[in-house]
Amino acid sequence: MFDRLFKKDASDETPMTGPQSSGAQQETPLQAQLQAEIIKRLKEIYDPEIPLNIYDLGLIYAIAVDPQGYVTIDMTLTTPACPVAASFPEIVANSIRTIDGVTDVDVKLVWDPPWTQDKLSEAAKLQLGMF
Repeated sequence: MFDRLFKKDASDETPMTGPQSSGAQQETPLQAQLQAEIIKRLKEIYDPEIPLNIYDLGLIYAIAVDPQGYVTIDMTLTTPACPVAASFPEIVANSIRTIDGVTDVDVKLVWDPPWTQDKLSEAAKLQLGMF
């Protein structure tokens, strides 16, 4: 079970405690460092159709890092008909795998809840002129 689960939505960009058993350990310094590196890396990956990174676009729903460096990412796409739906999760996983300390990555493509413009970060809204 992951000790720390990070969820991102338009209203809250703070980490949330994930499912924990009563004997779960506190987040390790490695987990915190990996979390920061993963977000940094996700901000370098751009949606192929919208000129925004996938993190600020709100496509990343959750990031979990276990104490051994195994990463699980729940992500979505702007539409199920996205032309890169089959390949984009692997592109994301391969990018995250290159981070020192990451032992493996599982990127899960999820459709619930569906992506909406509400999931855009404030920076993304500004970049798209939505203010």
